[in-house]
Amino acid sequence: MDLAIFLVQLLNGLQYGLLLFLIASGLTLVFGVMGILNLAHGSMYMVGAYLAWYFFQGTESFLFSAVISAVIALMLGVLIERTLICRMYKRNHLDQVLLTIGMIFVFNALQSLLWGNDPLGVDVPDALSGSLHLTGVVEYPVYRIFVALFCVAIAAALYFVINRTRLGMLIRAGESNREMVECLGVDISRLYTIVFGAGVMLATIAGVVAAPMASIVPGMGEHVLISCFVVVVIGGMGSIKGALVGALLVGVVDTFASVVVPDVASMIVYILMAVILLIKPQGLFSN
Repeated sequence: MDLAIFLVQLLNGLQYGLLLFLIASGLTLVFGVMGILNLAHGSMYMVGAYLAWYFFQGTESFLFSAVISAVIALMLGVLIERTLICRMYKRNHLDQVLLTIGMIFVFNALQSLLWGNDPLGVDVPDALSGSLHLTGVVEYPVYRIFVALFCVAIAAALYFVINRTRLGMLIRAGESNREMVECLGVDISRLYTIVFGAGVMLATIAGVVAAPMASIVPGMGEHVLISCFVVVVIGGMGSIKGALVGALLVGVVDTFASVVVPDVASMIVYILMAVILLIKPQGLFSN
């Protein structure tokens, strides 16, 4: 592998890892604060991709498509939490799994009914088309660089909110001792609604920004959900920092494995997860 190929694959791995973080951060946030194991989280990623395609077809504005999709995702998250998830807080994880698996089937059926089963695609925005010359012989798509920088900005915003704001203080307190927070007069149900809505919105935004880079197909959420669970397990359940480190590890390792050892590439990430769990059973940054 020469230097040019190595550089491109490294950038691909980092970009893929950052996109995984954008999805996995919502998953680990919901589990860490609310204790909810949401297997339908990947469906929110799929919804984001289809919403991006739908609104882009009508407006040809990717920015408008992204903003309206995020707003719809937030409202959808609030609706799901208030009608379904709120009934699961005092029930075991098996009940949560059964409910959220049922939600996967519902979202897949709605996707098929509304948009059909043919592969779809979204054009890269004109302002972000083209490639950037990294060296004399290496070019890299501007849109992929934008996605990586966007995910870094989201990571920085999450860090600021969780560690530097009153809402973040309540989130961290609710994660540590939700009963005590409720006794201090905090409306824990409203806090949970905000957290779940934010988690759904993060997954949906990931689907929106991923739409121009990949085919939009039925069931795309289930594949990415598996990768996100690997990220969350490696990083530590409930840890945003762990989700970032785990996502970058998974992204880089998976990308290089696909080039170096393509015959066994699908196994490498799971081997990595097994090795890390042997060393640190609770993940790298468990709470």
